[in-house]
Amino acid sequence: MKIPKWARPTPLIIDIFVIVNLSFLALDIFIAHSTNEFSHYAEWIPFYFSLIAPILLSIEAWNNWKHNQSQKQFISIIVGSLAILVGITGLIWHLHSTFFEYQTLKSLVYTAPFIAPLAYTGLGSLLIMNRMIQDHSLEWSQWLIFFGFSGFVGNFILALSDHAQNGFFLFYEWIPVISSAIAVSFLGIALVRKSTHQFLDVTIVIMILQVGIGLLGLYFHGVAVFENISSSFFENIVYSAPIFAPLLFVNLAFLSTLGLIDLRFKNIQLDEKLP
Repeated sequence: MKIPKWARPTPLIIDIFVIVNLSFLALDIFIAHSTNEFSHYAEWIPFYFSLIAPILLSIEAWNNWKHNQSQKQFISIIVGSLAILVGITGLIWHLHSTFFEYQTLKSLVYTAPFIAPLAYTGLGSLLIMNRMIQDHSLEWSQWLIFFGFSGFVGNFILALSDHAQNGFFLFYEWIPVISSAIAVSFLGIALVRKSTHQFLDVTIVIMILQVGIGLLGLYFHGVAVFENISSSFFENIVYSAPIFAPLLFVNLAFLSTLGLIDLRFKNIQLDEKLP
């Protein structure tokens, strides 16, 4: 069975994925850090990084695509490395707000979302991987699934800690926690063992369901924003439930699905080569 080229994800799609996500993080960071009005100058670093990095990456991606070149990767390596640094530094900074002082479960729940900055680390690592590993290799597909898997682990922790702040007052606040756990389980199996085509198909369906859960969460968070009573709509967005947080489900499901589709195609090719 011949695999059509258009049906497979490409490094360019991953580049676009990283560029779009880094750009969107600028808006997310601006809203999140507006809760304390950027009280420390360092809080501006990820914001400006998310404004500048996508421009540089877009220039490099355009040049590589226009000249059909893949060897130009200097900008991506630099941006990816800085993104990893920003993410790890942000993690330590968020934990430093209360957790390192009291070191209790309560301080971990009510501190700044400590795992959120790792979005930069994940995107930076994904960018570097996309430059260092050939897309025709099985390893490339597995790395895409791994990043999706890692993201859902982080999503599980975020959903659990964020909704624990109000004691899971609404029963459906458990939905993102349970769905993230299911996604982690299936993606983990796809990573550690050679899965059948049927299992990969089921996992892809689960990723599609994650998209629905993300959109449902966006609706509930949006309702919370519009029903909140503040002096302005911007304050509603800043101080209500994080309106864009559920979109992380859509994001991770898309990335994981790319890896699963590519892995399925490559498994078919390997099976065809067997005598």
